[in-house]
Amino acid sequence: MPDTQKETVLKVLRGEKADRVPNFSGMGSITLQGIQSLGYRFNEIHVDGAKMAAAAATTYRLYGVESAVVPFDMGVVAESLGATVKYYDKADQSQIIYPTMIRKIVDRAAIAAPEGMSDADAKTHIMKETERQITEYQFQKPADLAKMGRIPVVLDALRRLKSEVGNEVAIGSWTLGPFTELGQVMDLEILLKMAAKKPDVVNRHLQFMVDYLTDVINLYVEAGADFITVREMGATSSILSPRMFKNLVLPNLQALFGRIKSAPTVLHICGDTNPIVELMAQSGANALSVDQTNRLPESRTKVPNVVLLGNYKPFGEFCEGTPEQVEAMIKQSIEEGADGVWPGCDIWPVVPEDNMKAMMAAMKKYGVKV
Repeated sequence: MPDTQKETVLKVLRGEKADRVPNFSGMGSITLQGIQSLGYRFNEIHVDGAKMAAAAATTYRLYGVESAVVPFDMGVVAESLGATVKYYDKADQSQIIYPTMIRKIVDRAAIAAPEGMSDADAKTHIMKETERQITEYQFQKPADLAKMGRIPVVLDALRRLKSEVGNEVAIGSWTLGPFTELGQVMDLEILLKMAAKKPDVVNRHLQFMVDYLTDVINLYVEAGADFITVREMGATSSILSPRMFKNLVLPNLQALFGRIKSAPTVLHICGDTNPIVELMAQSGANALSVDQTNRLPESRTKVPNVVLLGNYKPFGEFCEGTPEQVEAMIKQSIEEGADGVWPGCDIWPVVPEDNMKAMMAAMKKYGVKV
């Protein structure tokens, strides 16, 4: 008897042999068609657990994608720590504007220089003051994390997904990685400079993030997540050198993945990750997710025994091209060695229905293992 869709996904994530290549995601994979089929506007689905779950399930129910994933935006954990997120209440159902971070906990934009300073002196003052605030800041865990910000919304959505489609497809959830999350709540440019000048300060904050994200992830798994993706997007090779990734980012990823024992895990990093893919494989994640700029055959050669997920481009021609072009993209991912066909980032929601159907048809055509 063939494996179910959920069984196939979880087999792949555990590194077990599956009879076909699944198509799923651990990142945002909602479509405008799915949202509109429910009569919702895009802004509604980020703040209501029932609507979040219903929207996440449509990608499976309408097209057969083998996962349902929440949340959809990158502000959930930062908001629970005290950062400010802006929501866009638009009446137009076709308008897609994700919630955005407008105020970090330590935010250079909120710091003013004394009057009368020259532009150069003002800039120096603001940089030094931001560094001072980062140095002195002491993160505190809330008494009840499950009630902070939108954490309860995500937990509600996960419980609903588990109940409604959890026997059919894998339920996924995600957080940003420790380094990227720290950059969401503190000034990233100054953090990078402090990594060389004050590494103890930066590592103290990163260690807090490991602890905090562990608690968040445990709540997500308890609520129903079958697998967890950690998106260390800010650690891409275009921003950090392999040496800095190894010394600053990797130890904290290893600490985080070392604590997640109750569900399979995926590490995703954007951009060209070929220079660091061997280091990524040392993180302790069960699988690696790479985006469309990664050269998948090269990665497969470098890490032959690692589960690789990727790496079709989830915007551009996926949204604007023909079904034939989409089929070619999916065929390429399979032929280049993807263990699971998976988008390089969040699917851009305006993808046409015909292209979603073409993707899933291509899976049936090329994804069965002989």
